[in-house]
Amino acid sequence: MRAVIKIGTSTLTHTSGCVNIRRIEALCKIISDMKNAGNEIILVSSGAIGMGVGKLKLKERPRDIAGKQAAAAVGQCELMYIYDKEFTAHNHTVAQILLTAPDLQCEDRHKKFENTLTRLIELGAIPIINENDTVATEEIEFGDNDTLAALVAESAKADLLVLLSDIDGLYTADPHKDKDAMLIPEVYEITPEIEALGGGAGTGLGTGGMVTKLRAAKIATAAGCDMIIANGAYPELLYNIMDGKSAGTRFFAGKA
Repeated sequence: MRAVIKIGTSTLTHTSGCVNIRRIEALCKIISDMKNAGNEIILVSSGAIGMGVGKLKLKERPRDIAGKQAAAAVGQCELMYIYDKEFTAHNHTVAQILLTAPDLQCEDRHKKFENTLTRLIELGAIPIINENDTVATEEIEFGDNDTLAALVAESAKADLLVLLSDIDGLYTADPHKDKDAMLIPEVYEITPEIEALGGGAGTGLGTGGMVTKLRAAKIATAAGCDMIIANGAYPELLYNIMDGKSAGTRFFAGKA
């Protein structure tokens, strides 16, 4: 199986912005085990700005573009250092790919990205992809890393896209506000009613929310790729997902 796993800022860091060491260690160990089992894994990792906030000891995420880009420049180094260290411990090699929107919009650049991604997978490396926030002219050119992950899954012709976030999946209402909200385990069609369940942005250190995840689901499923939203606080859920067991909310391809 070829899977794209998107790891959100809230999964990688504590609310302070500092690295969640135990969580990252567990994720890298499990993903390494998945790769050892013969799966092809591509990571799309948020966290550069969030880690930069922690590394620079800022009280909050910068609001200005230059501040965000500075935090991203510092945090991206920290992010890749940690991934390299953790995956090397399990005998896996990582490769960094930083993208801007034109890299996927321009046919020639898009093709070169696909060729590089294919060769890295053939060489046994784990591509780790993030938006190049340090040079992006907008806050987030793709809109968010959920959308980026869906576009990567489409480009890679992935079988599965997994979005690890700070929520268990798609609910009938906001579970933070409604105690009667129920998890929706399966979605076969993204109807207007499903889209209406999307909320606002996620954590203060990230940029995503359910709206962006539903947008990603439409892109992925239209490309023939199933998508799952699962809680990144429980990395072991990845084992259930790869075994075909129920976890989070699964959006089935072909009906979006």
